[in-house]
Amino acid sequence: MQFFPGMSALADDYDGFILDLWGVIHDGVQPYAGAADCLRRLRDAGKAAVMLSNAPRRVSVAQASLRGMGISDDLYTGIMTSGEATHLLLRDRDDPWFASLGRRVYHLGPARDHNVFQDLDLELVSRPEDADFVLNTGPDDAGGATDLADWEGLLQEFRRHNLKMICANPDLEVMRGPLRLICAGLLTQRYEALGGEARWIGKPDAAVYQPVQQMLGVPKSRILAVGDTPRTDLAGAASVGIASCWVLGGIHAADFPNPDAAVAHARAAGFAPRALVQSFSW
Repeated sequence: MQFFPGMSALADDYDGFILDLWGVIHDGVQPYAGAADCLRRLRDAGKAAVMLSNAPRRVSVAQASLRGMGISDDLYTGIMTSGEATHLLLRDRDDPWFASLGRRVYHLGPARDHNVFQDLDLELVSRPEDADFVLNTGPDDAGGATDLADWEGLLQEFRRHNLKMICANPDLEVMRGPLRLICAGLLTQRYEALGGEARWIGKPDAAVYQPVQQMLGVPKSRILAVGDTPRTDLAGAASVGIASCWVLGGIHAADFPNPDAAVAHARAAGFAPRALVQSFSW
């Protein structure tokens, strides 16, 4: 576990890179300084790079967002999102847990996430008592996005009706510019604490890494996963035997005053990233 000033010191050791989006490439509003340049340098060095995000939206939507931030398609090899994985599981129903779900869905999340279930044989309902299950993509625009307590009543209602919940974003919190916002994962944690049944889709689940490795097309030993969140990015990479790099400038930017503090935290939490960098820059 070693701290490096940037990715240039690691580039020669790997041929494929799995990159988190939120906290590594951008902050939800704009790209981090140096991120686009780092992508370009990796591409020019012949490296493959796939974005793997816990964003609860489909790949086409995530790609459009990147384009809007000035991250062009030619800077990376592909994208996989938890929203895309959720869509495929709901569409195919070849997983027994998903096969057991009904067709009436209550969507906990903003309307912009409807793309996760649009064009599927599902009926969107507006009351928990009419639903067969809950699709959780995070706080919607009508409720609070910073305080879990704002959602206690609705979560209690889901539990009263014994609804299964799909968590389409396992992240607990995310930074949007300077704001720390709660995510679907925090709502799901609380729902499980209430006794509710939930299924988490995305990092750190090993299943979401399979299509990413196929897109990269390089041996596992030559892949480095880069992320800013230990419980999803580092744990997910470890679950599939892939080396990881912890970016300290994302969600934990204010938590560790120096790399030594981050190293101590990682060791105490049982994480062993190959490297730490302050930001995804060359």
